[in-house]
Amino acid sequence: MPVKREDARVEETTLVGEPEPRPRPSPARAAALARRHGWFLAVLTLGAALRVVTMLGYRPALWFPDSYTYVVTVFHPRPDLVRPAGYSAFMKALEPFHSFGAITAAQHLLGLATGVLVYWCARRAPRWAATLATVPVLLDAYQIELEHLLVSDALFMFLVVAAIALTLADRPVVIAVGLLLAAATLTRTVGQPLIVVAAAWFLLRRRVGLAGLVVVAALAPVIAYGGWFYATYHRVGIVGANGAFLYARTMSFADCAKMEPPPDLKVLCDPRPPERRPPSQEYIWAKDSPLVALPDITFTEENDELAGRFASLAIRKQPLDYAASVLSELGRSFVWGRPVYPDHEIYDYYEFPAVSPQPPGRWAAQLGVDLGKRYEQGPIGTEVVEPYAGWMRAYQDVGRLPGTVLLAVLLVPPALAIRRRLSGGRRLAVLTDEPPPWLLPWSTAVLLLVVPPAVAEFDYRYVLPAVPLACLAAALATRVGPRSP
Repeated sequence: MPVKREDARVEETTLVGEPEPRPRPSPARAAALARRHGWFLAVLTLGAALRVVTMLGYRPALWFPDSYTYVVTVFHPRPDLVRPAGYSAFMKALEPFHSFGAITAAQHLLGLATGVLVYWCARRAPRWAATLATVPVLLDAYQIELEHLLVSDALFMFLVVAAIALTLADRPVVIAVGLLLAAATLTRTVGQPLIVVAAAWFLLRRRVGLAGLVVVAALAPVIAYGGWFYATYHRVGIVGANGAFLYARTMSFADCAKMEPPPDLKVLCDPRPPERRPPSQEYIWAKDSPLVALPDITFTEENDELAGRFASLAIRKQPLDYAASVLSELGRSFVWGRPVYPDHEIYDYYEFPAVSPQPPGRWAAQLGVDLGKRYEQGPIGTEVVEPYAGWMRAYQDVGRLPGTVLLAVLLVPPALAIRRRLSGGRRLAVLTDEPPPWLLPWSTAVLLLVVPPAVAEFDYRYVLPAVPLACLAAALATRVGPRSP
């Protein structure tokens, strides 16, 4: 029987070894994919359900003292002296909805997206490890509560994890990495050193050009924002409170008898012994703080420069006390329980409330309240709706990652690397080797944990953005064979 011309061409194509066309998506293929990633999809679904319950129980959002500043910047676009304007830009993009509920919904979606990014990055690891790495960010009640607060942390966490994910990709999109890190820096200033970490990663892999591109892409928006900041305040930087926050950090140990400060700095001394002093943040906001008592607002260039010089002197004169203080604050990240800190007022903002809370009273500005009503086009209070709110309060009692477990997760990658070295397996990375994939998220997580206690203060919400990166690093460290498909 003669062969048709079309069949002959198909047969010839197959014989010469050209690739066959990729199969089209089908229900059977989708079902197989779902079975392959079933455990992760179950965790993701549960995480989505918890977020839906939160939105039903606390309508439309939960407020934090910082929320006022962000809302004011939405309607009066100008750099803030304390916080960069990235989160306000995020709120501005959602303003047409005229609902703070739209903001919390977007933040919950960012939380879910962060879990997906962690799982995608951890495809190098066994699927059980990749799935476990997503559990804290998807199911931790305090993570979900943080996403429901009108604060910048959920956005910051997503930007950083997205930047790390693109950096670890087979073909890194370095311009996107730089822009994401710039956006993270302009959302929270702790993102600045992460630019150095990303550049160092490419340098360790001997990709100098990519390191340069990341730095240029990251610094261009930051420098542009700095130009806006300078045009507004005639000051260099992107915020004007670095000296004040470092001063507050050193007041946990600064002893003017040891420091012997010059006369102009003596006004910032606190005669009380360190063990009787309030938490560090009180030295920035409390009316009886020596810094707040100075003429004019706390964050003028003169006051901030004075506070910075005091802090520098305290660190130089008492370096061991400073190191001990930083380690003590850092240690709060790794305790098993969750003791009240720095005080009940701030601590309670991180707990799902049982009754409808009043708008934050501390540092409240009437302008922020009025503009919040303008944004919402209505009242800005939080309505607590049962039984959904009660379900989340009960879940928060058990659904969290203890700090001690976080410490164990952080120890997994170096511990496995040392074990393999001692057992004759893959040797530890040195300058002439490719760095292990876990090193980038691990070093980023460590930096996010260390920097706040070193330059400002410990806060429970500062810990959460480091968690998905620590879990990702632990998952990647379990990889012993080729990448999972």
